[in-house]
Amino acid sequence: MRQWVDAGNARSLSFRLTQLRLLKQALLEREQEINKALYEDLRKSPEEVWATELGLVHHEIDTTIRNLKNWMRPKARKTNLLNWPSQSQIRPEPKGLVLIISPWNYPLQLLLKPAIGAMAAGNAMVLKASEHAPATAALLSELVSTTFDQNYMRLLVDNGATVIPSLMRELNFDHVFFTGSTTVGQSIYQLAAEKLTPVTLELGGKSPCVIEADANLTVAARRIASIKFSNCGQMCVAPDYLLIHESIQDRFLDLLKQTIQQFYSENPARVQHYGKIIHAGHFDRLTNLLRGTAPWTCGQHDRTHLFFAPTLIENIDVDHPLMQSEIFGPILPVFTYRKKDDALSIIRRNPDPLAFYVFTENNQLGFDWVDAVPAGGACINQAAWHLTNPNLPFGGRGASGIGAYQGEATFLTFSHLKSVMRTPTWFDPMFKYPPFKGKLKWLKRFV
Repeated sequence: MRQWVDAGNARSLSFRLTQLRLLKQALLEREQEINKALYEDLRKSPEEVWATELGLVHHEIDTTIRNLKNWMRPKARKTNLLNWPSQSQIRPEPKGLVLIISPWNYPLQLLLKPAIGAMAAGNAMVLKASEHAPATAALLSELVSTTFDQNYMRLLVDNGATVIPSLMRELNFDHVFFTGSTTVGQSIYQLAAEKLTPVTLELGGKSPCVIEADANLTVAARRIASIKFSNCGQMCVAPDYLLIHESIQDRFLDLLKQTIQQFYSENPARVQHYGKIIHAGHFDRLTNLLRGTAPWTCGQHDRTHLFFAPTLIENIDVDHPLMQSEIFGPILPVFTYRKKDDALSIIRRNPDPLAFYVFTENNQLGFDWVDAVPAGGACINQAAWHLTNPNLPFGGRGASGIGAYQGEATFLTFSHLKSVMRTPTWFDPMFKYPPFKGKLKWLKRFV
């Protein structure tokens, strides 16, 4: 693969566009198979597959094809007086051979969206699909092997704990893109540091959601419930806990419970559009988090079928295990606050969340909250939908990640921005050359 990419086989605009169109066609041809695989792995309905996986990938491909020529074009930059009459520009060039590692919760989208940017930037790539979503991984493996030259793109499904360290030590990747947990992200970062390989880490964190006293409670309940319990809560940008102003606590919780039952019925286990937990180990972890709590649930938990009902938790201490790490499941702790500083003190216990959400009808208050909480991204009167906008770079900060992607940001992530200056020979002043004695006044004027 290294020799193939170094030969410049993926550099031309026509090659890049051709590969993107091949990917789009391959996905269109396999739409029913994709729906079946994602239902098998995560019990996703065709509607959820389109809204959270396949539709987002198609949109990313279309956006990239439409804009790629412009993204690739050298961008002119001003030249300072010292270098006059030179001309300066920035030229994007491929990084080379890249590694993209995806998680199991959105096994199609979170693998292919970064890959689209790597393709657009003219790289060759190794893709590592999650073995915890085996049906989707098998389908993607077949798609890649039958659609693309193996020197250009290949996909691995092996156990990540063994294959990734081996890959990163044996191959000299020019960039590593990882989406997953903070713990595994730290290991990837350490492996990359051994060879000074640049990384993008899309991690997670405890994303807080504030409901102010003036919020539209009906809309807030709908938007929070639909995101928190999508994919059975296994979403990195799902609201991890609520901070409700004490004046509206009872009204809002009543509305939220009613909304959950409206969306998923009193028995979500029988609802086609409610998902399942990925595997028994993750189910057990979530169950253990409920110890010592009095949960409100919409239905019962069932380990045999990996069913975990939407669950609200009230009246817990901020030191409870639920508040020590990202929940990554359909459990939603609820806290109340009287003053803004009270809520901020809870948020600061888990700094730099991947996302922050606030619901308020006061625009200025909303932006005041956004400015007060350092986070990867934020929404006012919405949750998670910012990541569906390809014009907004998506990524974390601090413990929630390094770097960003989506749309042009993904193209830039997988490109090296080479600074180039072209200087004519007809103007060649001698003050730039030694000996420099007596030229200090000219150097001070121009440098």
